[in-house]
Amino acid sequence: MPCGPCTDTTAPVVLDRREGPFGEVVLRRHGELLQIIANGCFLMDTSDGRSERLLVDAARDALDDRPAPALLIGGLGVGFSLAHAVSDPRWGRIAVVEREQAIIDWHHDGPLAELSGPALRDTRVQILHTDLVSYVSGATESYDALCLDIDNGPGWTVTEGNNSLYSPAGLAACKARLNPGGVLAVWSAQPSSAFDDALRNAGFQGVRTEEIPVARGVPDVVHLGVRAA
Repeated sequence: MPCGPCTDTTAPVVLDRREGPFGEVVLRRHGELLQIIANGCFLMDTSDGRSERLLVDAARDALDDRPAPALLIGGLGVGFSLAHAVSDPRWGRIAVVEREQAIIDWHHDGPLAELSGPALRDTRVQILHTDLVSYVSGATESYDALCLDIDNGPGWTVTEGNNSLYSPAGLAACKARLNPGGVLAVWSAQPSSAFDDALRNAGFQGVRTEEIPVARGVPDVVHLGVRAA
């Protein structure tokens, strides 16, 4: 989610501010960048997108050669993951779970439409306005890949309720949403050996991380695990 801090010295301009069921969500412009802030916590901006694209590609590359795999993206964000998935003809059905109506609106008819407009018009895409934690626990649909990017990592969640997603019960629910041989990919702002262990304890195979170097500090990572075939 988070990228390096913006180097523009001008003050950010708030474009929209909403109160939702999970708190305040703000869209602002800082120089050329669009930024999403939730409850005062910087989530992401439009400065890069490398880690969001790696999230999708790493999941795809961990799959076998099954045709038109179904993909679930957890978190619409600024749209990098969705746009990248749509650019890849290998993906079949692409569902995106987003709990904030404000973010969905900003993509449909707001400033973020310039990034995601073509992707939203793709016939493979479905936007699901719901909470990801609830969805993976209660849905009946199955997928070949789950790419989750709703927090700054398993140990740094946006809201307290998201903690359960990374618990044994939450990981079991994620595994239940995957077809045999399916891949779970989780974005994080820092590596977590404890989360790798949690994936193994939940029965995922081939657990590993892929790193994305950043300008300062520890690299962003994608945690990967495969459901047994």
